[in-house]
Amino acid sequence: MRGDARAHQLIAPDTLAAALDLIASEPGRWTPIAGGTELMVAYAAGKLGTTSLINLWGIAELRFIRTQQDSISIGAGATFTDLRNSAIVMSEFPLLAKAASWIGAIANQNRATLGGNLVNGSPAADSCPALLVYDAEVEFISVRGNRRIPYHAFHTGYKQNAMNANELLYAIHLPRRFARHRQYIRKVGPRRAMAISKVALAATAFVDNGIVNEIRLAAASLAPYPNRLRHTESELICGAITNDSIRAARSALMREAQPIDDIRSTAEYRKRVGANLLEEFLRGLTTPRGE
Repeated sequence: MRGDARAHQLIAPDTLAAALDLIASEPGRWTPIAGGTELMVAYAAGKLGTTSLINLWGIAELRFIRTQQDSISIGAGATFTDLRNSAIVMSEFPLLAKAASWIGAIANQNRATLGGNLVNGSPAADSCPALLVYDAEVEFISVRGNRRIPYHAFHTGYKQNAMNANELLYAIHLPRRFARHRQYIRKVGPRRAMAISKVALAATAFVDNGIVNEIRLAAASLAPYPNRLRHTESELICGAITNDSIRAARSALMREAQPIDDIRSTAEYRKRVGANLLEEFLRGLTTPRGE
């Protein structure tokens, strides 16, 4: 079965206010579409579950990268090309810039938006582990105003999130405080690019005199949605990186991870690869910067 355009309705408001008015008038009816890199695939396959679409692509109020003294704000409509071309993202949030380079081909990066990647809610979403270790906040907007929550509270289940039916994702906020952290991100897939990840791991750590004072670990494809590995983090915080602590952290990740078997990988494979990536990151913390 293929999609039939006659079965769908598409409205393209000129302004953010007009879009918010429309979704407020019929909460739950209108499905936002921006770059369309996910929804159009579903449409082409005849699997698009909604018939009422609201086009956000042309709304300039959703596409920005703004710098404040203590944070940056990224509009939900910013594309992955925008992220790759942003000097502050590349210099202060290199994990996000790297993840942006994994999103399909250049044509996909020109269309796919950061907000769409989050709202789509794939367990394998490339940008999400980086946002989790950077302590991102997400901001929603509706006709009633704006509200913010920590990004780690955004995903509530497989393809489910904390956004209300009359809200849009407006922006993602990242604190500018990771310059002294060691940072790591790696994706394992069948190819280096243009492939859905089998496993991805992002990590940041602040190590002082050999002791881990702060550490954040986040993964894709190790749970029903992108998530922090908090139990694994607890094995490492306030301790030194030793062979024993690495073994304990690997064991903690193997217990904490809840991946699935699918056509790309088995759950056991994903756990073991995740543990290997974690060990790679931790052993890197024992070497001086630049080596």
